[in-house]
Amino acid sequence: MRSPSSKRSGAVTKPFRPGGRPALVEFEYTRHGTLAYLAAWDVHHANLFDRVEPRTGIEPFGRLVEQVMSAEPYASARTVYWIVDNGSSHAGKTSVRRLEGAYENVRLIHLPIHASWLNQIELYFSILQRKALTPNDFGSLDELAERLTAFGQHYRQIARPFDWTFTRADLDRVLAKIEAREPDLTLAA
Repeated sequence: MRSPSSKRSGAVTKPFRPGGRPALVEFEYTRHGTLAYLAAWDVHHANLFDRVEPRTGIEPFGRLVEQVMSAEPYASARTVYWIVDNGSSHAGKTSVRRLEGAYENVRLIHLPIHASWLNQIELYFSILQRKALTPNDFGSLDELAERLTAFGQHYRQIARPFDWTFTRADLDRVLAKIEAREPDLTLAA
């Protein structure tokens, strides 16, 4: 998750006021850059691992994996499945070889493109966006990093496993709908 840091120039955002007056938001701002927020989520135990990095890439993702895999019960688990999107820091067979070579109990599972809704860390990112990053009005990257870190610490205290109700039968129904809508592209001989 990349989060921009910006501070509006001159004017300050004015909050909603009673009586129906809407919030006023100044549109001019100064960009202070971006940070990479990386997170991993244990779907069974509601354990959140997170870190703020200056940029994304193989090395920052590797540090997140090390953060998780050096902790118990993951270090001694028979198998730890990492469900990932197709981001460049963990895409393709090279990433599978790299991570599964570094940790014999890691299995890297790539989600299909446009299937982020299957990854529960995206639920956490949505909560983070709504609860900690809106409005996006930070005076510096340090202020943004502090907010991200503080929210992660808070969330670890209240986290519960998500009530995941999407079943294999639900997936089969979605796939059948997609298949029914796709045109038959086979060529007639």
